[in-house]
Amino acid sequence: MKKILLIPVTLIAALVWNACTGSISNAEISDMPPPVFPDYSGVTVPVNITPLHFQMTDNATKMYLKVQGAKSGLLETGKRKSAALILSDWKQLLEDNAGDSLSITVYAKYKDKGWIQYSPFTVYVNPAPINQYLVYRLIAPGYEVYSKMGIYQRDLSSFKEIPLLENTLIPGNCMNCHSFTGNNPDNMSLHIRGELGGTIMKKGEDIEILNTKTKETLGNCVYPYWHPSGDFIVYSVNKTIQVFHAIQDERVEVIDLASDIVVYHPESKKVITTELLETDDFETFPSFSPDGKTLYFSSSAFQKIPEDYKEIRYNLCAIAFDPQTMTFADHVDTLINASAMGKSISYGRPSPDGKYIMFTLSDYGNFSIWHKEADLWLYDLRDGTLREMKEVNSDDVESYHSWSSEGTWFVFSSRRLDGLYTRPFFACINEEGKISKPFLLPQEKPLEFYNMSFFSYNVPEFVTGLVDWDLEKIEKMLTKGKRDSIAYQKNLND
Repeated sequence: MKKILLIPVTLIAALVWNACTGSISNAEISDMPPPVFPDYSGVTVPVNITPLHFQMTDNATKMYLKVQGAKSGLLETGKRKSAALILSDWKQLLEDNAGDSLSITVYAKYKDKGWIQYSPFTVYVNPAPINQYLVYRLIAPGYEVYSKMGIYQRDLSSFKEIPLLENTLIPGNCMNCHSFTGNNPDNMSLHIRGELGGTIMKKGEDIEILNTKTKETLGNCVYPYWHPSGDFIVYSVNKTIQVFHAIQDERVEVIDLASDIVVYHPESKKVITTELLETDDFETFPSFSPDGKTLYFSSSAFQKIPEDYKEIRYNLCAIAFDPQTMTFADHVDTLINASAMGKSISYGRPSPDGKYIMFTLSDYGNFSIWHKEADLWLYDLRDGTLREMKEVNSDDVESYHSWSSEGTWFVFSSRRLDGLYTRPFFACINEEGKISKPFLLPQEKPLEFYNMSFFSYNVPEFVTGLVDWDLEKIEKMLTKGKRDSIAYQKNLND
């Protein structure tokens, strides 16, 4: 069996053995799991994930690590404060043990009791790779002003994070609602709010900035989702207000005063809609089916705002869409009557294979990111069954989620670590519908990183490669203030 000794160049000094260090061969054996952060025990990871670094949460002065592959390979770290693995060796170990598991044994040294060998834990290696990049917004938890924020892309096969667009480029503006065609970084929609607002539309090398407000629509296009062909983007148009709670456990609500749904056709620069999607009720959070023939969305009966905001409950609905004729069907189907359950649905996202719709279920409204009771659920499109995703839910908020392009992996936002900041977690689902234990986005020094990071991860979206564009060009386009207008067209069948 091949044995690889990992010796990070910058930490050679940590490997200097002396009388004070002691020997792990004399370690006291414990049947307890190691007190480490994050908890990776029993998780399933993709074959191309970056090393799972973790740190001791107690007063251990040093740690030593052995990672044994079930098929082949043994990695060992030096004696140091945190477990850090060399990327190339880790990558090889995952590839050699794809479809099987790794056994991880942690040794920790304490001033008063020497070395302790903790009970080993297992990490399973799924041979299905995850999309290499994750795009998200980082934002501080403020509400009154736009503080520093940005859209970033993280390489999931390493620890590298690259800014895509930061509001220091256009001070005083908010940016959100980034979306891609089937995880393809070449096609992107990104909305900018504020004085220099507009919707950035990227199709291949072509980039334009749009004014998506027409005289017939409620406002600018937000909450986007691309048609699988890349020929259309469905948006909601919303008039919203932000209200604050006076009680400790509830902080903020974002509530629709009005909301409709439109489909934008970039080639003709028209938004297309139907009377069925422009009602007095609320329609929001749209998405297309993988075959592009069905439009899913959340819909709630109209309520008086703000007095009846807790009565707003969204159902999951669907309407047929014909991309050839750019027309909608003459009726809307209710797939899940959540209001009859006393619940509300947001963020309906179909899986790439068309089997499921994953959604967030909360007590009311659609801004579930501050709803402590919000959980992820799965709707089976094949037989209409519902089930709570207990494998990934916690006692705190689970909210926005998206699928990796192969349909095995998904990412979701959760406040389970501290109740304040949303962090991205990953899990997979197999052919039988079994869901794995979720794992936190890996960091080089995770304990320090997540304790010291004062930014929430919003709208995590997978992409298969880097979003490549000229930031200098984008800055000039934004600051010039020129925005292309779009036209409005009602459904031909209305």
